[in-house]
Amino acid sequence: MKDQTARVFRHPLRIAATLFASLVLLGTAATCSAAAATSEPLGIAFVYLGNPGDAGWTYAHEQGVKAIEAKFGSKIKVTRVEDVPESADSERVFRDLAAKGNKIIVGSSFGFQDFELKVAKDYPDIVFEHATGYKKAANFATYDVRTYQSAYLAGVVAGYTTKTNTLGFVGSVPVPEVVRNINAFTMGARSVNPNAKVKVLWINTWFDPGREKQAAETLIGGGADVLIQNTDSTATMQTAEQKKVHAFGWDSNMKKFGPNAQLGACVSNWGVYYSHLVEQVQAGTWTNAPTWWGLKEKAIDLADINTNAVSAVAQKAVNQKRDDIVAGRFDPFAGPIKDQSGAIKVAAGKALSDADLLRLNWFVEGVDGTLPK
Repeated sequence: MKDQTARVFRHPLRIAATLFASLVLLGTAATCSAAAATSEPLGIAFVYLGNPGDAGWTYAHEQGVKAIEAKFGSKIKVTRVEDVPESADSERVFRDLAAKGNKIIVGSSFGFQDFELKVAKDYPDIVFEHATGYKKAANFATYDVRTYQSAYLAGVVAGYTTKTNTLGFVGSVPVPEVVRNINAFTMGARSVNPNAKVKVLWINTWFDPGREKQAAETLIGGGADVLIQNTDSTATMQTAEQKKVHAFGWDSNMKKFGPNAQLGACVSNWGVYYSHLVEQVQAGTWTNAPTWWGLKEKAIDLADINTNAVSAVAQKAVNQKRDDIVAGRFDPFAGPIKDQSGAIKVAAGKALSDADLLRLNWFVEGVDGTLPK
C-alpha cells in the first residue's frame, strides 16, 4: 500500500490530466444534453372558450395561432383545447396542460382569469398569459387589443351611413371591455353625426346565435339601420343581410355572411402579439407586464370597407382618423366627454388613462341603454 501510494503522489500531472479528461467528457455530455433540450420545440397551449369555426372571437385567436405555426414551424408545438367553459372546470384543463410540460399556456377568454391564475401559482416555471384580464403574478401576465379603436372607426362609418340616426349594438356581457366598445362606437358616430344615438341590447353571454339574432331583430324593429356587436357568432350579420340593413363584422371579417350588409370589419390580429410572446420566451426576456396593443401595432383595424355602401367622404374621414390615432394625435377617450345625463366626465384637455378604461362602468351621451346591476 505504501509503494502504491507513493507512486500516485509521484505523478500529480498524470492525476491532473486524468481529472481534466474526465471533466471534458462530462462537460461535453452536459453541453450535448443542453443542446438536445434547447432543440426541442417550445410547447405552447391555447385554451378556447368556443370553437374556431364560430367566425368570431375564437376564430380570430385561431388565425393568430395559425400565423405563429407558419412563422416558427418546428420550433414550437401547439396544443389547442376547445369549448372550455368559463367555470371551475377550466382549472382542470389548465392544470392538465401544465402537467404535460407546456412552457406557455394561454387562456383566451375573460372568465378564465381566476382559474388560470390559481394554476399558475402552482407552476412558477411556466409562463401563463390571459386575454383581456387585469390580474398579475410573477409568471402570469395579461394581454389585449384596443378594440375600442376599431369600434370608434366603425362609429364614424355608421354616423355617415345611417338614414334613421339610430344604430344598434348587440352587447354580450357588461364588463369594461364591452362598455368601452359601446362608448367608442357611439362617440365615433356622433363625431360626424351629432343626431346619432346607439340602442344597446344585452344577451348576457358571449355566444348564443339564437339570442343574438333575436336582439338584432329587436334593434332593427326599433329603427336601427346599422348594427354592431360584441358577441361571437355571425347571427347579427346574417340578420342584417336578411333585413336589408347594415352591420359590422366583429373580431373577424364576416363579409361572406353578409356581402351586402357588411360596411367593414373590426378585425383583431392576435398573431402579432402571439409572435411577440414566443420570441420573448425564446429569448428569455419575457416579463409579466400587461400588453395592450392597437392600431399602431397593427393588432386591430377596421378592414374591408364596403366601398359600394360607404361614401368617399366617410372613407376619407376614417383613414384620417386612423392615421391620427396611430400617430398619437387623437385619442377616442380624450375630453370633453359627457355621460348619459349630460354631465362632464372627462374635461377638455384630459383623457381617460388605461387604468380608467380598464374599470369603465358608465355610458357616454348618445347611448340608449342601461348597465345591468
